[in-house]
Amino acid sequence: MSESDPVPGGRPGDVERATALSGELAGRGVHGVVLAYVDTAGIARVKTVPTAKLPSAAAWGVGMSPVFDTFLANDAIVATDVLGSPDGDLRLYPALDRLTVLAAQPGWAWAPVDRITQEGAPHPACGRTVLRRTVARAAERHGVTFRAAVEIEWAVGRGDTDGDAFVPAVSGPAYGAVRQVELSDCAADLLAALAAQGVDVEQLHPEYAAGQFEISVGALDPVAAADRSVLVRQTIRAVTRRHGLRVSFAPAVLGQGVGNGGHLHLSAWRDGTNLHAGGAGRYGMTAEAESFVAGVLDHLPALTAMTAPSPASRLRLRPSQWAGVFTAWGRETREAALRIVTGTAGVRDRAANLEVKPVDLAANPYLALASVIAAGLDGLASSAPLAQEITGDPARLDAAEAEARGVRRLPVSLAESVEAFRADGVLRTALGPVLADAVAAVRLGEIAAVEGLDDDLVAAAYRWKY
Repeated sequence: MSESDPVPGGRPGDVERATALSGELAGRGVHGVVLAYVDTAGIARVKTVPTAKLPSAAAWGVGMSPVFDTFLANDAIVATDVLGSPDGDLRLYPALDRLTVLAAQPGWAWAPVDRITQEGAPHPACGRTVLRRTVARAAERHGVTFRAAVEIEWAVGRGDTDGDAFVPAVSGPAYGAVRQVELSDCAADLLAALAAQGVDVEQLHPEYAAGQFEISVGALDPVAAADRSVLVRQTIRAVTRRHGLRVSFAPAVLGQGVGNGGHLHLSAWRDGTNLHAGGAGRYGMTAEAESFVAGVLDHLPALTAMTAPSPASRLRLRPSQWAGVFTAWGRETREAALRIVTGTAGVRDRAANLEVKPVDLAANPYLALASVIAAGLDGLASSAPLAQEITGDPARLDAAEAEARGVRRLPVSLAESVEAFRADGVLRTALGPVLADAVAAVRLGEIAAVEGLDDDLVAAAYRWKY
């Protein structure tokens, strides 16, 4: 993957490479390339170009308005002092190392993009650029690199229902063999498509909620992991549609019950060694890994403005539903917001990682990962001490014990998340003022868009948006 910002005229070697790729793609029957990014509201937006125009896109980019940085999920537009007007233009530059022929969309390839201004400067609201720079700063200042993966949960609905109602396409029990059989053909096609696209799938299985499934993929560097999350969802949509079904990645498909998560898995490394294994700290963590976890824990209330950014997210973030709604950590404790995954004996040096649970797929994965990394690095830089772990369900702690352990309920409303984010200088600095203001404006816009709606109507408003 190219780690440099795009420049007018193309990154060194990109135009020549795009020219070769254009001919190769045409020879494989690919007619167009999807250029994809994720906006502040967590919606995947695209432009497409004919395959023959890929060299031009690599050299000069493809135009798109910056107004999309202040779009809401319902396509209404809010504004900041910089963004939200009809003025201006950006250039979308494909990341050629991530270009993928889409197995479930014959005739198409896909690539994520970085966005720059017409003058050639990085666009300050480009989440992919922010994440890439966050990772680069971590390496430069702390000698640390990262491995990351995003879990994907989704609900499969029937495609022959009237209107926008959700009717589960499968009826078997949670995690059950019946449900796997009921979706067998579609799931097999999904695995085949992902394999053809070079996606390393760890597991695919039925989940808890009605019609719900989950897929876990192999870890990559954070930018590639965010790219992969977008690509996998594109593939799930395409495969499922070919089977006459619908999918929802929304945090809550219904007003009640368990929602769809998008848990982040993250491990910090130095010189090829996993800092979350083999150390003298708890469960093999090094002192730096403990401080990294402490930093994430400390910033968690503000982080929810990025990781759980939709009004529908609050329908998922309920106690005792394994969503991680308290500021707590524990080893393999699925009710804790931060789960320490040690892995099985024999592979812990590779498998140990931190799972961040109050995350859903309304989140822009680039912003979520950049913010979590920035929070962890803040703890690492200050050698922050990690609080006492919890076991069991933190909702059952009495007030005194919760207070003693520092266990607090995460924001119960999106407005509270925005307030915490606005007060968090570390996260605002990590995103930069233009993007930080866009995050706050979009979240407040989403709140206004559903004012007065009950839980069922909030779920319905976002059901098919993500």
